[in-house]
Amino acid sequence: MRQRYAVTWLCRLFQVNRSSFRYWVDRKPTINVERANTLALVKRVHTQSNGSAGARTVATMVTALGTPLSRYRAGRMMKALDVHSCQLPVHRYKKSGGEHLAIPNLLDRQFAVSKPNQVWCGDVTYVWTGKRWAYLALVLDLFARKPVGWALSGSPNSALTCKALMMAYEKRGKPKNILFHSDQGCHYTSVQFRQQLWLYQMKQSMSRRGNCWDNAPMERFFRSLKTEWVPDVGYQNIAQAHSHIVRYITGYYSQLRPHVFNNGLTPNETEARYLRAS
Repeated sequence: MRQRYAVTWLCRLFQVNRSSFRYWVDRKPTINVERANTLALVKRVHTQSNGSAGARTVATMVTALGTPLSRYRAGRMMKALDVHSCQLPVHRYKKSGGEHLAIPNLLDRQFAVSKPNQVWCGDVTYVWTGKRWAYLALVLDLFARKPVGWALSGSPNSALTCKALMMAYEKRGKPKNILFHSDQGCHYTSVQFRQQLWLYQMKQSMSRRGNCWDNAPMERFFRSLKTEWVPDVGYQNIAQAHSHIVRYITGYYSQLRPHVFNNGLTPNETEARYLRAS
C-alpha cells in the first residue's frame, strides 16, 4: 500500500501518467544486435591472440573483419567482457659500444628494407619444456617482419641455426645475395654456419658485442612470442612446445596479428600486396 502511494506521489511530482510508468516497468528488454555481434568479435579476436591483444590490436583486427571499431570503443567493450591484455611493460635494455672486428655490422640498424628476401635476421631464444630448456632458432625477413625459417632443439648449437637457415632458404625459393644479420653468438660465428652462408651466397652482418638494439626486430619478435603465447609455466615437453610455437608463427603472428611496422597489416598481407603491385 505504501509502495503504491509512493509511486502515485512520484508520478504526480514528475507529471508522469501512472499507466505510462507501469508500461515502462513491464516493457520487455531489447537486445542491441549490432553491439552483441561486435562484442562477440572482440571476444573472438582476443581469444585468437591467446589473451595478449590490447585495445589497439583488437580494434585493428575487428576492423579488418569488416566491423569498424575504434581503440577506445574496443577498450570499453573489453572492460565489459572483463578481458585484458596479458603483455608485460616495456623492458629497458642496456646499451653497449664496441664493434665486432671480424664480422662488421653491415646492417647498421637499417631495418626498413624495400623488398622481400633482401635482409634476413636470426637469433636464438629458450623456452621451458618440462624438465629442461629447449632452444628456438628463427629467421625473420625484415621487409614484412615475417618468420621464414625456424628450428627447435635441446642444444643451442650451429646445427640448430643451420637448420633454421636451410628451412628459410628452401621455403623462399633459394634466393641469393641476401644480407644475413645476427648477434655474435657462437652458433653464428662457427665455421659450420659461415660455410652454409657461403654456400647460399649470403653476406653476413653482426651486431656489436652486447648491443641488442642492433638486432631489435628479432628481440621484439621473441618478446611478443613469450608475452603473447608461451605459457608462464612453459610446456610439458618439446613436442608440445614445437606444435604450439609453430601455430603462433604460421597462424596467429603471420596471418592474423596486425603489425605496427606494416601499418596495421599482417606480414602475409604485406607481402601479398607487394607481390600484386610488382
